[in-house]
Amino acid sequence: MTFQYYPKKLDVNDLEEWPFDNAASDYVIVSGHPSASGRIDFLSADGLSRAGIWRCTPGIFDCNELGDELQTITAGRVVLSMEGQASIECVPGDSVFTRKGRRVRWDIRETVTKIFHTSHL
Repeated sequence: MTFQYYPKKLDVNDLEEWPFDNAASDYVIVSGHPSASGRIDFLSADGLSRAGIWRCTPGIFDCNELGDELQTITAGRVVLSMEGQASIECVPGDSVFTRKGRRVRWDIRETVTKIFHTSHL
């Protein structure tokens, strides 16, 4: 087993484009032209857990969470909202947990980068 180290200043030069076309996520672009990219650094043998880096440019979109996800913002600024809950603004150093199946609005104010661990995919 090896460590996966995520330094304070992440290298995001090797991320691959992640289009907003996953049917299970049911992405709806609300405003702007957000563009996402990412990298999977860990995928469990059964495919039910993964970890990696995700980055997205400004814009607003809604999506269904595919799994239970703990995410830590390392750069940028995003406002997250879910029906029936107050919006939260996340900045570098903040962590947030989202539950599988919840519909989340991502209002990305500044290009955001996060590290994540998703389970129960």
